[in-house]
Amino acid sequence: MTISIIGAGPGGLTCARILQKHGVPVTVYERDPHPQARNQGGTLDLHAEDGQLALREAGLLDEFFALCRPEGQEMRKLDPAGTLLEHHLPAEGELFKPEIDRGQLRGLLLDSLEPGTVRWGSVLESVELPGRLRFADGTTVETDLVIGADGAWSRVRPAVSTAVPEYAGITFLEAWFDDVENAHPELAALVGQGGAMAADGDRCLFAQRNSGDHIRVYIIQRLPVDWVGSRDTPEIRSRLLDAFAGWSPSMVRMITDNDGSYVDRPLFVLPVPHTWEHTPSMTLLGDAAHLMPPLGVGVNLAMLDARELALALAGSVSVGEAVAAYEKTMLPRSEKYARQLENGAEGLLELD
Repeated sequence: MTISIIGAGPGGLTCARILQKHGVPVTVYERDPHPQARNQGGTLDLHAEDGQLALREAGLLDEFFALCRPEGQEMRKLDPAGTLLEHHLPAEGELFKPEIDRGQLRGLLLDSLEPGTVRWGSVLESVELPGRLRFADGTTVETDLVIGADGAWSRVRPAVSTAVPEYAGITFLEAWFDDVENAHPELAALVGQGGAMAADGDRCLFAQRNSGDHIRVYIIQRLPVDWVGSRDTPEIRSRLLDAFAGWSPSMVRMITDNDGSYVDRPLFVLPVPHTWEHTPSMTLLGDAAHLMPPLGVGVNLAMLDARELALALAGSVSVGEAVAAYEKTMLPRSEKYARQLENGAEGLLELD
């Protein structure tokens, strides 16, 4: 069989790694021109029952534990005055959901693949049934199976589903802080080694420690999807200061003292449930299949999807049989989680 994975994120790369471990040839097509083309984002907690399970199947769990940050499981709940309300410190040896930077996880997976597995700079334009990939440079590829692991705005999804992501009504504005122990010691002390969050019912600040002495803060509000528009950094900051006017100076530092500009990340979700008619030559995994609010589930489900699909392909007599077996488990599971997390981003704003 010839297998083509679209997207070199955690789900796509995990699937490729497990397939290669079982001797199944696979090619990954990624639109980024090279691995360092863009920042991969913040930190992820990989859970023992899904993300870590996939890494164990990939033969990479020990390498993951060497890179991850168990101390990142620390969690602090504050109020808008900066008063500590709740505090979870991980126990000695606790490894249920340690943190790892997205870039580190991607590097771990990339290094595990056979040379040439990822075709960088491959911008997919469309997929034609039963299995023809058409790329922006005019080239086409015939394949037995297309796996859409290309995220929220998947180019593979339209070939099997008419569903499109919908704005959830909540926006995350990301702020970065570098060299925090020296340049931002008050923030470093406030956040600790993991995450810290505070909400007032209408807005929320959620800070996460990353490796390399970095902190990312997510400024969470109910706002129109296009509220940032053409506003520059001073205009955005002025509007944020008005919105958080009642918060203490120690908390407002998360808005005013960031290094560089803000990054606008409005939240989109897929309809619940999201299903499609079985197509033997095509399937989806991760956010392409079940885009949900970012509440610690997404990457873990993507990697679990990848594990189950790769094992089905390695153990089935045909591609169609493998895809059917995978979707029989994946679709009900993703619907269950999606229903649990439906409107879940709203919960981040609530006082309790």
